[in-house]
Amino acid sequence: MSQFNLLQTRRSFLKTASLLAAYASLGAVRGNAQNRASFPYVDGLCTDILSSTPEEFRASGLAAVLADVSAAEEIKTEDGTLRFARTFESCARAIVAARQGIRQRNELLLATRGSEIKEAFQNGQTAIFLQFQGGEPVGEDLSRIDLFYELGLRVLQITHHHNNALGGGAIEKNWSGLTKLGFEAVERMNTLGLVPDLSHASDLTAREVLQTSKKPVILSHGAARAIVNNARCTPDEIIRGVADSGGVMGIFMMSFWLTTEAEPTIAALIHQIRHVINVGGLDAAGMANDYSLAGQQYLAELKNDNREGVQAYFPWWDSAAKIGALGFEQRPQHVVIPELNNIRRMFTIHAALEKSGFKIGEIEKIMGGNWIRVLTEALG
Repeated sequence: MSQFNLLQTRRSFLKTASLLAAYASLGAVRGNAQNRASFPYVDGLCTDILSSTPEEFRASGLAAVLADVSAAEEIKTEDGTLRFARTFESCARAIVAARQGIRQRNELLLATRGSEIKEAFQNGQTAIFLQFQGGEPVGEDLSRIDLFYELGLRVLQITHHHNNALGGGAIEKNWSGLTKLGFEAVERMNTLGLVPDLSHASDLTAREVLQTSKKPVILSHGAARAIVNNARCTPDEIIRGVADSGGVMGIFMMSFWLTTEAEPTIAALIHQIRHVINVGGLDAAGMANDYSLAGQQYLAELKNDNREGVQAYFPWWDSAAKIGALGFEQRPQHVVIPELNNIRRMFTIHAALEKSGFKIGEIEKIMGGNWIRVLTEALG
């Protein structure tokens, strides 16, 4: 851990301790509510957030969510690989629409500060933090970062799979790092109070963001490469770097990146959580989703038949294999852990952690406390 992060840890200790104590006292009041946990659950990334009903938000038990509100279109390149385009115009429209939609719903709170999670939990709401999956809408104009910040963006993923004007993505044959503009973008994000997200970044890009950022860096949704050797998974070096920055890594629900076993189980998720803790410490582990609030809906409609549902992923998977991206040589066998592909997954994970021998204080950190700490330190 760097000297800077040690100082930050010492300075934030009393603040964080008092914050968690406040949540604990709130939990005593809320623990008997049908759909609420006894402490705040936080999800590191959900998509298509406004498609969920008020009933689904209540049933999820989530006090806060990092929500990807970028707008992506699938495109085919000349070499036949499938990619996603996020333009400035489409993302500007999308974030404005998200702001308007969130403000119209009583069960949601448009959040710009980590401390607002306490308010949301107390009021039975879900705090929504706006995030973009990828820096493509920034383009070559860093003033767009300021604009998106003013519109409420609080987390910016540097890349989404592929290279862009800020840095190199993970799903490329040859990895590259931050561009000159990318280094300037990270500095600008630090100045504004916008959290850098390493999900989907190449190893080199991730390493250089960690070296550049003076504030916590997160990996909102991912898994460990030591368990699944794929470019989309994160090496221990980067997990440790995120931890040393004061950040959190959210372990997500996409099962083909959680385990190489033929049948995905909750035990595979717990194994991933334990690995992150072993590498980065308890404070580095969090939860994430990477689907809509209620899970992967196509698989749910198939009654979580992974053998059928995974076939929809083959065209994209094969295109990544075609360019020689790491770990795409064999097609995946599954997409979801059936027991977790539903609106109550956080409660199921909580119970699985208890059954696996985790103590209540450890569970509180993994299920939300670590995200609360980082968002409060980074955003106020």
